[in-house]
Amino acid sequence: MSCSVAIPSSPVFSPSRRPLSCKALSASPDSASVSSPAPPPSAAGSPLRPFSLLRAQIRDEASPTPQKAAPAGSVLKRRRPAPLLVPVDGAAVAAAAAAAVAAVESDPSNEVEEAGDEFAAYCRRGRGRRRVEMEDRHVAKVALGGDPDVALFAVFDGHGGKSAAEFAAENMPKFMAEEMNKVHGGDSAEIEGAVKTSYLRTDEEFLKREESGGACCVTALLHKGGLTVSNAGDCRAVLSRAGKAEALTSDHRAARDDERQRIENLGGFVVNYRGTWRVQGSLAVSRGLGDAHLKQWVVADPDSRTLLVDPECEFLLLASDGLWDKVDNQEAVDIARPHCIGSDKASRVDACRRLVETAVSRGSTDDISVLIIQLQKFTASS
Repeated sequence: MSCSVAIPSSPVFSPSRRPLSCKALSASPDSASVSSPAPPPSAAGSPLRPFSLLRAQIRDEASPTPQKAAPAGSVLKRRRPAPLLVPVDGAAVAAAAAAAVAAVESDPSNEVEEAGDEFAAYCRRGRGRRRVEMEDRHVAKVALGGDPDVALFAVFDGHGGKSAAEFAAENMPKFMAEEMNKVHGGDSAEIEGAVKTSYLRTDEEFLKREESGGACCVTALLHKGGLTVSNAGDCRAVLSRAGKAEALTSDHRAARDDERQRIENLGGFVVNYRGTWRVQGSLAVSRGLGDAHLKQWVVADPDSRTLLVDPECEFLLLASDGLWDKVDNQEAVDIARPHCIGSDKASRVDACRRLVETAVSRGSTDDISVLIIQLQKFTASS
C-alpha cells in the first residue's frame, strides 16, 4: 500500500498534527495519536521540514527549562512567594517606646499626697503590666457645702479606665451636699438615705455620659459627732478603736453567697474564671458606679453603717483593694497607729506611705490609695 503525503497548501494540512504514516492510515481512527510531544525528524528535503523546525522553536521558547512530568494522581504544590520585608528603623521604634514610658512615669497623678489638720492621703499608681494610668481618686472635703459640722472623705477605685472614679470624685461631694441640705431630723436612717441617693445620682449621671469603665468606692460622712460609712465594691473602711481594728464595711465581691444569689435572682450568673469569681464571667466586684454593660447586676446601691464617734475611736482608714489584698485589717492599724496618735500632719502622711510601701513590697501591682481620718477632731464633745 502506498503512502500519501499532505502538501502544506492542502486543506487537510495542520502544523499541530503529526504526519500520518502508512500504518496509521490503515489503523482504526481511535488508535491514531495526535498529541505526541515531538514529531519525528523529517528528511532534509521533506516539504514538512520548515514547519517542523518552526514548531520546535515555538515549543522551546514557551518552555525554556523542561520540567519533569508529575506522576499520575499527584497534587502539584504552588510555591510560596518570598516574604515582603518592610524595613523598620529599630532606633526610632525604641525611642518612641521609651518616650511613651517616660510620659507615663512623669505623670504627676502617678503619686498624690494631701494632708490637712483632720486627715492625710497618699496614692500611688500601680506597676501592673497593662496599667498605663492612675485610676484611683480620693476626696477630702471638710465643711462640706459650707457646713462646718459636715465632712466627707472618700476613695474611688476605677477599673476599665479612670473616667468613673474621676467623675465620682468631682461630682459626688456636690450631690452629697445637696442631699444633706434636705436632711432635717438628723437620725441615722435619714442620713443613710441621703448617702444612698448621692451614690445613685452619681451613677446615673455618669451613665448618661456613655463612657466605659466603672469604680468601687467607700465614703465616710461625719456629721455632728456621728459617722456614716458606706461602700459599693471592694474599697474598705477600718476603724482603730483603742488600737483594735474594726471593719466597718464588707467587700462586695462576686464570691459572696448573698451577692451571687442576688445576681442570679436578677437573671445573671457568677462563674469562676482563672480562680476568681466574676459577674457574667467579667467583673470580680458585684457593686459599683458605672459598668453600663453590667448595670442590670452590678448596682450602685451602697451598704451603710452609722455609729457615734466616741473617745475610743482613734482614726479611720479608707483604702482601695490594692492595700487590702496584701495587708490585713489589724496589721494596717498596727502600722499606722504609732504615726496617728498625735496631731502631726507629716506623721499621718508617713503612715499612709508606709502602708502603701508595705503592700508594694509584698507584690501588689494595683493602684493603691490610703486615706487616714483623725477622728478625735470629730467627736461629739469636740
